[in-house]
Amino acid sequence: MTSPTPPQAPPPALGWLLAVPALLGALISLVLPTGQTIWLSFQSGGVLREISYVGTANYTKLLGDTAFWRALWFTLSLTLVPLLVAVVVAPLLALALDRAGTWPRRAGRITLSLAIVTFSPVGVAAAWMRGLTPSTSGLAALAEGLREPATAPGTLRLIVAAATFGVVCALAVIAFLPALRGDRPMPGMFAVGGLVALATVAVGLQTFAMGLVLTQGGPERSTETLASLQYHFAFRMADFGRGAAVAALTGVILGVLGVVATIIAVAARLRITLVPRAAASGPAPDSSPGFGAAPFPGPFAGGSPGHAADPFAARSPGPVHDPFAGPVPGSAADPFAGPAPGSPPGAASGGSHGGSHGFSPGASQGVSPGVLPGVSPGVAVERPAGPVGMAVGVTALVVVLAAALLCAWPWIDGLLALPDTSAGGLRAQLNTWPPAVAGALVSVGVAYLAALGIGGLRPLGRGSEWLLLLFAPWLFVGTGPLGVANWQNIRSLGLIDTFAALFPPLLVSVPALLVLTLLCKGLAERTGKDFFSGVFLPSLPMAGVLAGAVTLMNAQDLLWPLLVAQKPDLFTAPVAQVAQLSDFTASAPDVGAATPLLVVGLGLVAVVAAQVFYLDKLALTTTGTTAGPANGSRSRTPAA
Repeated sequence: MTSPTPPQAPPPALGWLLAVPALLGALISLVLPTGQTIWLSFQSGGVLREISYVGTANYTKLLGDTAFWRALWFTLSLTLVPLLVAVVVAPLLALALDRAGTWPRRAGRITLSLAIVTFSPVGVAAAWMRGLTPSTSGLAALAEGLREPATAPGTLRLIVAAATFGVVCALAVIAFLPALRGDRPMPGMFAVGGLVALATVAVGLQTFAMGLVLTQGGPERSTETLASLQYHFAFRMADFGRGAAVAALTGVILGVLGVVATIIAVAARLRITLVPRAAASGPAPDSSPGFGAAPFPGPFAGGSPGHAADPFAARSPGPVHDPFAGPVPGSAADPFAGPAPGSPPGAASGGSHGGSHGFSPGASQGVSPGVLPGVSPGVAVERPAGPVGMAVGVTALVVVLAAALLCAWPWIDGLLALPDTSAGGLRAQLNTWPPAVAGALVSVGVAYLAALGIGGLRPLGRGSEWLLLLFAPWLFVGTGPLGVANWQNIRSLGLIDTFAALFPPLLVSVPALLVLTLLCKGLAERTGKDFFSGVFLPSLPMAGVLAGAVTLMNAQDLLWPLLVAQKPDLFTAPVAQVAQLSDFTASAPDVGAATPLLVVGLGLVAVVAAQVFYLDKLALTTTGTTAGPANGSRSRTPAA
């Protein structure tokens, strides 16, 4: 029989071509503003004074000023509790949900995602501001501690910890769950833990909105952060040189964190793939003798023999000759059985060849350290769930949700209270969401093209993902560290106080580039499909998910629209909230202005669909499936 012609991978040169828009976007919106920021840091003056070259004088003053070091250490202290939530609470909850089974895991994903969709730093800060009124009681009354220099730093730390508990826990759990479904859970968890820790610190170093709303760096500059110090020098004192020096030093720290994170991801050989449909619902049953489902050891072991993969299935014994032998027709087979080399994804590897536990032939020979027995390297697995595991998972989820609800109660209470006046109205929403969506589509779209080229087509073969180091210094950089340079550029173009200025200045999303590259890399290593159906189509939903996430980040950003728009009819929703609070006339601020009901509703629908139909099927692996061709693309298995 003549074998059909296997699908041919596109030429590696196409990978370079797809990466060109991201390289140009990074050059225009990341590299040049970074160089401009460094050049500004060697100058003195600004809008109100003549600019002159002063060399390293700004750095000398800054590093000799106790205000800088106080701001640095206070900013780092704001990340301590969120860091503990991200690397302790989140992985434990992820482990419990993973062992609880499909529906508890999906319920946890969906309920935790509520914190992501509804998170608004300015809205949360405005809700806590209500605690400064004499009639306020309950948790929000803690805000009284913001009045005194001695208690303000500790109080702001507690407020930031409470305000970010839900969103930090949700994002970290979403990151850890795919690692638990990979072929080597422990190495994957450690790698993800390192990335999550670095990201938490990096985001915390750029804290701006909550501090500006609650304390404005006071009292007596006791709660000043690096971002607010940069804002104070550059835009309150009109000293671009010192402001740019703060931005440059912040950028150096963020750059180091970004490079370290990228090296972790590449050196650990991380890739993201989709759990095959058969594995997602349990491997196909096989009634042949000796193809049994081995119970999962430990307290999370599930159910009766032959039903380890489904805690909801009706319990019935296995074959008489062996209580641990193969499942009865319709039950789940070995949850650890991976596809044999060259077989389609999701096919069982044991067949009728293995022993009584269903492990594939030779599974104990040549298995990489840390790889689950009977699982081919790089293959995602679905582990069994039992009553104990389900009870632990549900209990852990309820406890975390209760804690998140308690921490979010000041915001919920403020949301339920009728505001005196609305913050901005429809005009503010139009200023907020169209630029946010457009910016996300551009930055994630450009990143997606580069990910297809670097991760999918592998222009440098197996080492192609090291190209991510070109973008690594800006992995965690937001609008803040580049704000001084970008503001000058917008001013030079005459776009200050125009609608065009509201569009985010970043043309490429480096975090999206990293995630999508790891996904395209994992998909490209799967066999039997061409590039379009095997890489492009399966990765497209992830690009949509990331575009939605970047949209939410853009819409809730306070710093950039605050810099470029001073006219009230150009205020975005967060800026309108800040303007309302600065009037000192609203006893009940419009807490929900930045999270309108329509947007939250659409976001929840999108989140549920994404979590159930896509994100829950992702697995993060640390071992390749099979050796691919020289260019690093998928291996081809011709049909007989």
